[in-house]
Amino acid sequence: MSERNPVPSAPETRVTASIEVPDAAVLTALMGPQGDKLRGFGKALLVDVGVRGNVIQVAGGKSEVARAEKFFIDLTRLLSSGMELSTGDVMRGIQATLDDPGVSIRDLFEDTVVIPARRKAITAKGLMQGRYIQAIRTHDLTFGIGPAGTGKTYLAMAMAVQALLEKKVKRIVLARPAVEAGERLGFLPGDLAEKVNPYLRPLYDALYDMMDAEKAGSLVARGNIEVAPLAFMRGRTLNDCFVILDEAQNATSDQMRMFLTRLGYASKAVVTGDVTQVDLPTGQRSGLAEARELLQGIEGIAFCTFTEVDVVRHPLVQRIIVAYDRRDAQHAAAKAAAASARSVPKPPSSKPSNESGET
Repeated sequence: MSERNPVPSAPETRVTASIEVPDAAVLTALMGPQGDKLRGFGKALLVDVGVRGNVIQVAGGKSEVARAEKFFIDLTRLLSSGMELSTGDVMRGIQATLDDPGVSIRDLFEDTVVIPARRKAITAKGLMQGRYIQAIRTHDLTFGIGPAGTGKTYLAMAMAVQALLEKKVKRIVLARPAVEAGERLGFLPGDLAEKVNPYLRPLYDALYDMMDAEKAGSLVARGNIEVAPLAFMRGRTLNDCFVILDEAQNATSDQMRMFLTRLGYASKAVVTGDVTQVDLPTGQRSGLAEARELLQGIEGIAFCTFTEVDVVRHPLVQRIIVAYDRRDAQHAAAKAAAASARSVPKPPSSKPSNESGET
């Protein structure tokens, strides 16, 4: 009996779609110099893209073209509404739609944090940032955990400033553990306030990016905004406040418990940190890592976990994070293998037999 040859599968039929862009300025912004930006977007969406007149033409597989068509329609509507999106913003939007087909770019960028003193609204830069903003809005306690550059502190600060200016809270309290990262606090010049201030500088930087420095200084002077080391929170009850604990991976277990029990009436708290960057003494466990285990599933508490995909800094930062994560995984595997080897019992050594029978 002769063996039948398998029937080759037919190649997927290519389809096309056309998206009209009436606004010439929007089309120019989409295309970029020589159409390079638009071709880059098409490549990321796994389709071929061209322009004829004021029409974007998309070609490729059926599912890819359908996804790209929806993406470009949503994107042109966002740009036509006056929203400003960088190339990086759009590429993150593409990645989010590839990761979750149920998500549109409008879901990401229409959720904004509007601060009256700021000329431009603050928008989510990715799917996780959008979920983070929603979690802060709908929960009294939110944990933002993940690597540097994912916007955890910046977005929390934006939500806090918005709540203060809209009179939803009376005060903002910003706290941070004063833990050395390879340098000794005692060697820094000045009194205690001057020694601690460098550790709080990132919080001030984010604050001054949200509002005019004079306005921010006035609110700080009146006590409407307080920036303090975590240790200064002990013994207090924080009512009508928006509280942010930054760099929480450097809080001890006792400090984390103390901070979380400060939350008073009509208050909201956000805790941010990166459990891979703990500067506590060797052998001392991070209070953030412990809280993540203890508080999961409690109603009213949200956990948002960011990864290197959510980094919104220089593209190199993503690759650096991946490289260090790979190293950490290799070290953990080697440590586990060494521990396993030590736990294996050695066979008893055999004594040479005494052939003469003497004892």
